Amino acid sequence: MNRAEITKKLSRALERRFDPYHDTRVYWAREVTFDYRTDHSVRVDYMRFEPVNNSVSGIEKGDFYCYEVKSSVEDFHSKNGHNFIGDYNYYVMPKDVYKKVKDEIPAGVGVYASSLEMHIGMLDLECVKNARRMDRTRPVSEMLLMMFRSAARDRRKADSPELFEVGK
Repeated sequence: MNRAEITKKLSRALERRFDPYHDTRVYWAREVTFDYRTDHSVRVDYMRFEPVNNSVSGIEKGDFYCYEVKSSVEDFHSKNGHNFIGDYNYYVMPKDVYKKVKDEIPAGVGVYASSLEMHIGMLDLECVKNARRMDRTRPVSEMLLMMFRSAARDRRKADSPELFEVGK
């Protein structure tokens, strides 16, 4: 299996883990970009938001979870995709990759790992290292806006895929 296939399988497993029942009260987005069109832009593979409740203070006190998908040791060692800007931050990777890089994972960053085997039609994905809360530097409003923008992009892609084809 090549890196692109592994990334796709890990991504699908993570999406199913976030929202197995397609619940509208689960808030997540993929490829969330911050500081767009600047020299220091940051893109997080996946972000999820958990409000305490739907009151103003419950939203303000909510937590952001960031996930970076790494399909191989080379991918892990690349300079891209180590953007941990959430309250809780995780890598998502195959178990064999985790075994090789576990001593290089920063303190406080958690890991979801997979053997890449299917169980009951789904890829296994288990938390092998819990993340610790970190001090987020970005405000809730910016985090939610960037998630909303990325989710809107994906919705437009689904509605009009021809607009996003290369060369169009």
